[in-house]
Amino acid sequence: MEIFSEPFNEIEALTTLQRLAWGLSEVSKCTGLSVPFLRAEVRAGRLPVRRFGRRVLVRDEDLKDYLSRGSQRDNNSSRKSQDCQTN
Repeated sequence: MEIFSEPFNEIEALTTLQRLAWGLSEVSKCTGLSVPFLRAEVRAGRLPVRRFGRRVLVRDEDLKDYLSRGSQRDNNSSRKSQDCQTN
C-alpha cells in the first residue's frame, strides 16, 4: 500500500511537515551564524539543545525563542555601547 499515490502529493507533504529539530550545521546555514559561535552559545547555556549520542539538536521552538531574544552577549555589548555614547 502506497501512502502517496502521486509524486506531487509526496512533495507537498514533505514541504508542509514542520521541522521538530535542527542540527547545528543546519542552524548555521539557515541563520548565517557560524557553528563555533553556536557551540559557544550552547556551552554558555544561551541556546538549549538536546543530545542524542554525538548528535546535537536544537528544537525548533527553542531556536525561534533564541532568535527572537538574541544572544545575551549581543544584548550586553549593545548596552555597554549605549552607555558609552550617553557618557
